[in-house]
Amino acid sequence: MPGKGAGRDSSAMTAAKRLYPLIACGSIMFAVVAVVVGQIVPDPYLDPMNITVSEYAVSDRGGVTEVAMAVLGIGSLALLAGLRSAGAPVRGMPERLLMVWSGALIVAAIIPTTPIGHDLDLAAQIHRYVSVAAFVSLPAAGLLMVPRLNADPDWKPVARAVEWVTLAGGFGLLAITYVALPGDRVLIGLVERLLLGAEVALLAVLAGWLVRLAWRRRAVEAANFPTYHRFIASRS
Repeated sequence: MPGKGAGRDSSAMTAAKRLYPLIACGSIMFAVVAVVVGQIVPDPYLDPMNITVSEYAVSDRGGVTEVAMAVLGIGSLALLAGLRSAGAPVRGMPERLLMVWSGALIVAAIIPTTPIGHDLDLAAQIHRYVSVAAFVSLPAAGLLMVPRLNADPDWKPVARAVEWVTLAGGFGLLAITYVALPGDRVLIGLVERLLLGAEVALLAVLAGWLVRLAWRRRAVEAANFPTYHRFIASRS
């Protein structure tokens, strides 16, 4: 009986490991589609090129953007769980930064900023700080992961792609820092959306490769299964 229980636990863990990357990919796709759909027919009084995603969300209270942010945060947690279960080189600071990114997105989705033209209250200040934490943490995690991925045979093929989208995120951080401070918020909406695009691309690269690794391993296990049973039969 203990052996059967252990077998069921092992099967459940294996199934969970295969589900993590699928949940991550589905969450990323949903978030991207939701944000795009939410801004295809924008409010005529709102200019996405000159207002941030948070300002757009609080002014056009359809709730789509907030849901997309929360789903992306949850999907990022699933991605982190999948990376850890697959033995990806994310232990230590990279995983902590990914957790900061995920948690910050969820908090930012729950606590909105103030509408355009209003003074920042406590909730808006919290929203601003967690948004900054999210923007900074993901490129930092990618920067730390690149040399680790290069040193891991399973992840080396995707290390260059991670490096490029991380660099894009780094340049985006510099650009939005300039625009938000001395740049007088000129085209801040465009710059922020480009930065978010680079960061989501980083998640997509990791999630996509994780799916490939998970299902490739499943194919190998399926191919080895008959061989294992023939070996057991020959020993009987």
